[in-house]
Amino acid sequence: MTHLKLIWAVVASLFALLCTSADAQDTEGTLKRIIASKVIKLGYLKDGVPFSFVMGPEKKQAGFAVELCQRIAADIKQQFNVPSLSVQWVEVTQTNRFDKVLDGSIDLECGTSTNTVSRQKKVDFSLMTWVDGGNFLMKSDQTMQGIGDLAGKKIAVLGDTTTETTLREALKRGSINAQVVTVKEHLAGLNAMHRGEVDAYAGDQTVLIGLMIAVGEQMPMKLSEQNYSYEPYGLVLRRNDGEFKQAVNQTLARLYRTGEVMEVYDHWFGKLGKPSQLLVTMFALNGLPE
Repeated sequence: MTHLKLIWAVVASLFALLCTSADAQDTEGTLKRIIASKVIKLGYLKDGVPFSFVMGPEKKQAGFAVELCQRIAADIKQQFNVPSLSVQWVEVTQTNRFDKVLDGSIDLECGTSTNTVSRQKKVDFSLMTWVDGGNFLMKSDQTMQGIGDLAGKKIAVLGDTTTETTLREALKRGSINAQVVTVKEHLAGLNAMHRGEVDAYAGDQTVLIGLMIAVGEQMPMKLSEQNYSYEPYGLVLRRNDGEFKQAVNQTLARLYRTGEVMEVYDHWFGKLGKPSQLLVTMFALNGLPE
């Protein structure tokens, strides 16, 4: 082999090696495992209406966040040529959802998780999926208009959530003396209010509206007129998992950029009317170009 041919052979080998390395980098971490196993594990809440819940006798996963995750799975299936990719749904709770992400039980949490700086030390978040705020429900014959009217009252709230944290902070900030009672599930809080054990049930406003619709006339109640916090939602994934996060965000950005997200919105929130200007702005800001 001549000297020139040897050089070209080395260059060709290096180029092939670089290409192989680049291809491998395209599917590192969670994405690589999903493609190899042909399974993506998605976490859902059973009572996070209308974002993540089960419906019908078959207990089928449903909701705004669930549909976003289904579209992400469909894009991964097509983009990475995995026609037999299947979705494995795993039930999570408000208490164990982040642990399920960390230990690999799920690849993506499709629920109502608020993105906070402190939580980013433990897990990572996708682009924003929703903008919400803390509020509270009361019996329909009550007249509390805002958090200031909770003085001397008992308020139930899901424990170990940002809703509990922001509720306590709002009460402290307003020097409002009220008793906070933590519960493990939404229904437990609603039942406690219905039985008169607590005066109100706090939660993210959209979730509370969904609960009101779900229970209907079984528990007549109404919503306070004023929010007391800001809650930006995102889908939860593991930290330092750049390739998978990019795949997740690519789908979300496309949905926002093309306006397809309104199909998902209308499916789950159409009865509530048009989206707020704040939500429309959030979609626009997160509709990143390719």
